[in-house]
Amino acid sequence: MTYLPTRQGIITIPSFKIKVNDQIYSVNGKKVKVGPPVQAQPDPFRSFFDRDPVQDFFGRSNTEFVDIKEDALLALSTNKDEVFVGEGFTTTLSFLVADNNRAPMQFHNLGPQLAEVLKKLRPANCWEENFNIENIEGEHIEISGKGYTQYKIYQGTFYPLNAKAVEFPSVGLEMIKFKVAKNPSFFGQNRQEDFKTFYSKAKTIKVKELPPHPLRDAVAVGDYRLDEKITSTHLQTGQSVAYEFRIFGEGNISAIEKPAVQKDAAFDFYEPNVKQNINREGNRVAGTKTFSYFIVPKEPGNYNLGQYMNWVFFNPNKKQYDTLHSSYNLQVEGESQQNQVIESTDPGSFYDRADGTSNTLQATAKTDWFMIGFNSFLVLMLAGAAYLLFKK
Repeated sequence: MTYLPTRQGIITIPSFKIKVNDQIYSVNGKKVKVGPPVQAQPDPFRSFFDRDPVQDFFGRSNTEFVDIKEDALLALSTNKDEVFVGEGFTTTLSFLVADNNRAPMQFHNLGPQLAEVLKKLRPANCWEENFNIENIEGEHIEISGKGYTQYKIYQGTFYPLNAKAVEFPSVGLEMIKFKVAKNPSFFGQNRQEDFKTFYSKAKTIKVKELPPHPLRDAVAVGDYRLDEKITSTHLQTGQSVAYEFRIFGEGNISAIEKPAVQKDAAFDFYEPNVKQNINREGNRVAGTKTFSYFIVPKEPGNYNLGQYMNWVFFNPNKKQYDTLHSSYNLQVEGESQQNQVIESTDPGSFYDRADGTSNTLQATAKTDWFMIGFNSFLVLMLAGAAYLLFKK
């Protein structure tokens, strides 16, 4: 039992008895001397024991929260600031968090937000190759000697279709940013959810026209090589050979058209089967496009296949046009196929029977006696009906 004196003097605590488990216990009285009041010394543990842990646990205490300044930004970056028409440049939208950042944050409603952001970012005058980021994982990078954790939200390579500048507007991304408790506790709520929108800076990419060339509006742009295969370079006239013209390298693989084929009386080139493979990784788009041909030689002789098949493109690294052409030399043997008469092996063909067939004209339709009889019967019936009608 605790007593709190209200005056100075000698205070007498009277004797009393208490019953515990049917037994009576006597407690002797006592006198206590109460002096003048003195200033109480602060108890360093008082704030801890005065707090109700139950209230702290359920967040009912009056906790004060403070907003900590973040060291983070939303950044839109490109690997090139100036490109040719058709030349690709990679664009990355990232959330960067500095190594010394103390403000707790997390992504919020990212899918719908990103869909709205891309509506604003995607330029109308570009072909896009999307890297399709599925998992956002932090990657440590350094910018001007300062460490950051980079969270890539979107990455894609754009290929301008004309010489109009590519403009990326400023876009916003809303993040959850937590305020932290001024006096954190073990049981209490130590942070409070809040929201903040981060904005990227606008950016413009300059686009240049390709140098003059007869095929300037039709050529692909990139850094390409040729890998070709043929089943044999020793051929027989009239017998087909399989030939593969495979273009590989870095650029807009989807925009690669089939090579130009020079046709003449020496070969027949059939339309190719086309297959492509695109890899999007390491801030670049590369791949292959394969054109598979069947070629039928018709004249004997020695031929340079490069004179028949070539592919022109513009190399932005060299800033000049280049041509991929076949390196195969073909040796064709056999008889010429130009004057070959198409013969039929069918002994019962139309032309074989023409001489033995009579040229007398005959009717193409047979007489139908049933129809003649039926029509005659109808005429007689009508005549009989008319006779009976007029007789009355």
